[in-house]
Amino acid sequence: MKRVTFAVPGSLDTPTGGYAYDRRIIAELRKLDWDVGYLDIGEGFPAPDDATRSAARSRLLGVPAGQPIVLDGLALGVLPDVAEELARAHPLLALVHHPLALESGLTAERADALRHSERAALAAVRDVVVTSPATAKLVVSDYGVSPGRVTVAKPGNDPVAPIARRPNDVPHLLSVGAVTHRKGFDVLVAALATLADVPWRLTIVGDLTRNPDEAARLQESVAQHHLSSRIEITGAVSSSRLAALYAEADLFVLASRFEGYGMAYTEALSHGLPVIGTTAGAIPETIPDRAGVLVPPNDAAALANALRSVVADTDRHRRLSEGAAAAARKLPTWRESATIFAAVLDRLT
Repeated sequence: MKRVTFAVPGSLDTPTGGYAYDRRIIAELRKLDWDVGYLDIGEGFPAPDDATRSAARSRLLGVPAGQPIVLDGLALGVLPDVAEELARAHPLLALVHHPLALESGLTAERADALRHSERAALAAVRDVVVTSPATAKLVVSDYGVSPGRVTVAKPGNDPVAPIARRPNDVPHLLSVGAVTHRKGFDVLVAALATLADVPWRLTIVGDLTRNPDEAARLQESVAQHHLSSRIEITGAVSSSRLAALYAEADLFVLASRFEGYGMAYTEALSHGLPVIGTTAGAIPETIPDRAGVLVPPNDAAALANALRSVVADTDRHRRLSEGAAAAARKLPTWRESATIFAAVLDRLT
């Protein structure tokens, strides 16, 4: 049996799309007769302290020589020296969900440092897997990776049985994503604050621990705009509860400033939900015009207009719902995604 080690910073159960991708690809590779080891290289990435960095190096160097290693980009991008050292004894595969320098809210100096570090790390690996064509273009154009070393393995999709929806008297909006600056929840609240005359309620689902300061600012913004009675912030929820929220919702909205793919968007499609999003990163590749409305990132006024236009027009809402369901049928399965991933690993070995 072929063996590979996935090196991931922290627990695979961390409730974000990137960890969900790692978790599902590992599970499917095992079904494809790969012996997959999981190596937790520590918390705190992409800003590890010296002790975490040292421990990560020790754990990685403990992988038997010659065995391929998949390094999650959240850690790889800040470990270029370790990647160079590992490459002497291991075929290395980088898994890039999105370049670290494109996390919003960074200072220019920090973004430049991350870009330089990740470029050096990617130079050390044999091949690179990314989750979208948009990210593939970025690692080629901005990080010096030759196109022949890059493979796109999009996240898979779990088919959802058709749902007999009954429109809510007060339209239920759903937004899903870890509460970080990049997800644009501040823009969403600002947009909704201008729609006081429109009936709506919003549920925000996402990890509140990834950036506690951002989570606190979101709570404060909701209170300052007097929207506490209309916006519920749940934090992370179980998969069953999230599925129920998708089934109950009328519309999905997420004002991301950047997405390397955007798994929550495709999950919304699979539930037949019209999508209001942005044109940032890979989102336009994911959401066709017939399934949603995309506006520029950081534009609260445009987001508010898009929300108003869909909430107030039942015919348009119905057409977008049908478009979402049609788009979902064209999404890859997790088995298909893992088969692409496995082909890359075969090349490494």
